[in-house]
Amino acid sequence: MKLPEQFHSLLRARPLTRGRVLLALAIAIVADGLQFLLGPLGWVLVDQAIDGVAMISTIWLLGFHVLLLPTFLVELVPVLDELPTWTACVAAVIALRKREQTSASAMPIIKPTDKPTIDV
Repeated sequence: MKLPEQFHSLLRARPLTRGRVLLALAIAIVADGLQFLLGPLGWVLVDQAIDGVAMISTIWLLGFHVLLLPTFLVELVPVLDELPTWTACVAAVIALRKREQTSASAMPIIKPTDKPTIDV
């Protein structure tokens, strides 16, 4: 497998399982909790490391989603990083992924041998 294919496979949406969803939510809650507790101490590097770990682990568990980028950027703002942005973002990504999976499974499969019907 070539490098671009490996990179693409890391970023693609993974099928949601109960374990992936629970682990992603747990990581987001722990990240927000640690940032809330360590925020008043002013440890900027620790705060940035928590954001990096939360972002990488969420991408690994759920696949890349565009909502993760603004969340990561909001976490760089000093006062806004006290909000539970990782938890909200992971919950939103899970809801969107579930909607994508249910709509994809409900779509009819068209075989290449089927000819389209044209009504005039």
